[in-house]
Amino acid sequence: MLKEPIDESLNIPIESARFVVLDTETTGFDYVTDRILCIGAIVLQNGTINVQDSFEHYIDQEHFDKSSVQIHGIIRRDVLNHKSEIEVLQLLLDYLGDSIIIAHHTKFDITMINTALERNGLAKLTNKTLDTAILYKKTLIKSNLLQHKDHYTLDDLADKFDISKKDRHTAMGDAYITAIAFLKIIRKLKEKNEIMLYQLFR
Repeated sequence: MLKEPIDESLNIPIESARFVVLDTETTGFDYVTDRILCIGAIVLQNGTINVQDSFEHYIDQEHFDKSSVQIHGIIRRDVLNHKSEIEVLQLLLDYLGDSIIIAHHTKFDITMINTALERNGLAKLTNKTLDTAILYKKTLIKSNLLQHKDHYTLDDLADKFDISKKDRHTAMGDAYITAIAFLKIIRKLKEKNEIMLYQLFR
């Protein structure tokens, strides 16, 4: 079988790319009825997490689910510095540019953001995306003697790579944990062979 041709824009060392690692905290898991409460993101480039170049914005909570507060800890009256949904989305689009987006279980975050963009009359994201849950599986040894899980949580990766979970279940905290996990995954993949950016998408 012939392999798909290489996207030349991805035929570069991983260190040359600008990644934005992001996470959303939401009122729930329904793409239509639930809303984003907060978006946290951080830039990763040249194998370094740029803590100074971070993004964290809370969104006005028109839809509020008390049952989800025990997970993300965001209470309506506690969030003083919040913005409208469309304002945060426009800030996010400027922040992202054409960067490659990294998240854990990317589909959820991207779908929530795209649904919000569509709701506000804005175009959906066209950025390339990577999922640390999928990338992590590439580091595992393939053997009939070893049993692997179908799904790996961010907690699984944090435990595996000995990453602190102090700020777990906050958008910025989870984005930071995901960024560290991504760097650990890349290090593992490089032990097998030198990799180029396009190889992460295969």
